[in-house]
Amino acid sequence: MRITPLGDTALTIELGDSIDESTHGRVRGAWQALQAPPLPAVTELVPAYTSVTLFYDPYAAVQAGAPDAGIVEWLSGKVRERLKNPPKSEKVKPRTVEIPVCYDGEFGADLGLVAKHTRLSIDEVINRHCKADYLVYLIGFAPGFPYLGGLPKELNAPRHAKPRMNVAPGSVGIAGNQTGIYPLDTPGGWNLIGRTPLRLFTPEKDPPVLLRAGDRVKFRAISAGEFAKLETSR
Repeated sequence: MRITPLGDTALTIELGDSIDESTHGRVRGAWQALQAPPLPAVTELVPAYTSVTLFYDPYAAVQAGAPDAGIVEWLSGKVRERLKNPPKSEKVKPRTVEIPVCYDGEFGADLGLVAKHTRLSIDEVINRHCKADYLVYLIGFAPGFPYLGGLPKELNAPRHAKPRMNVAPGSVGIAGNQTGIYPLDTPGGWNLIGRTPLRLFTPEKDPPVLLRAGDRVKFRAISAGEFAKLETSR
């Protein structure tokens, strides 16, 4: 573990140097230990692929006992102590979330490109994408956007050199060795292979996002007719 300052109001806690489930487990464990209950002066904890970023209020840290010129060392010590002796807490059971996806027509605008790059048929790309078991490593880029690990190696495809200016909500994409789902109208350079009628980000709900880090995801291929029915009923 390595703790380094990030500006003057944050620390980055590095827990590995590779994107894999073992590192993800350490990140999840550290994040849970640090947030329950939060350390003094900590305002936010943000888990990523191999690290947790801890944001803090310098004034609150001094009020809690940190020396003016030694906040980083003081808080780093608190972090190491907490992670060495984490509080007992109820483990959150991972969820498995099924995501229906229509791969037909305009929904799979880049399916042909992915098939050509991977030297697979379009049906093989769809079948292998649905067959895999995915892990939500983190939520980022846009509210509710899941970065999913577990994409079969044979489906790896480079992102577009020139991103689209607008990608429709629910679009499922592939970029490198990852797959993900766009929750909002945003620019994006991933290869679009399908679209889900599910809403990944609903601001009026609590929580507002459908997926969370640690979830498992399975994709299920649906027809354009089923897509329309699910979109109408959501």
